[in-house]
Amino acid sequence: MLARGALGASRLLLRPTPRPNSPAIRNFNRPRLLLPKVAVSAFAPVSNTSTATTRNVSSTSLCAMPICIVVEAEIKEDRMDDFLTMIEANAVGSRAEPGCIRFDVLQSNDQANRFFFYEVYEDADAIAHHKEQPHYAAWGAFKESGGTISSVSKKADGKFMT
Repeated sequence: MLARGALGASRLLLRPTPRPNSPAIRNFNRPRLLLPKVAVSAFAPVSNTSTATTRNVSSTSLCAMPICIVVEAEIKEDRMDDFLTMIEANAVGSRAEPGCIRFDVLQSNDQANRFFFYEVYEDADAIAHHKEQPHYAAWGAFKESGGTISSVSKKADGKFMT
């Protein structure tokens, strides 16, 4: 499977015009080449290789509209260790599911016990499959045990995604 945008051709970097008399003006007219997108794919999240189907991605078209879920959860401070163990297993398990494009867990900068989950699935069937998994049930059990102060989920359709 090719990496996203693997065109094999280099691109010219367009730069803003530097101010007159700046040191950058001497090198401004030299063209700069960017590496092909394949060269930077090592820094992208690992794609799910467990799916039998491959999504076609090109640099000129948008992806099919996946389904995104954003969860904001506030965790009780005395349950943080339990939460971190559980959510890591949930994220790893979710990323291995067929139809899961992305599952990110983010921690708020201004409130250490506030987390955001960013989940992207190919379709409603992938979400239904996700909800049947043991790692998803562990998140439900954690909430039911009183580990969260609050948890709000929002569902959205992807529009301009790569």
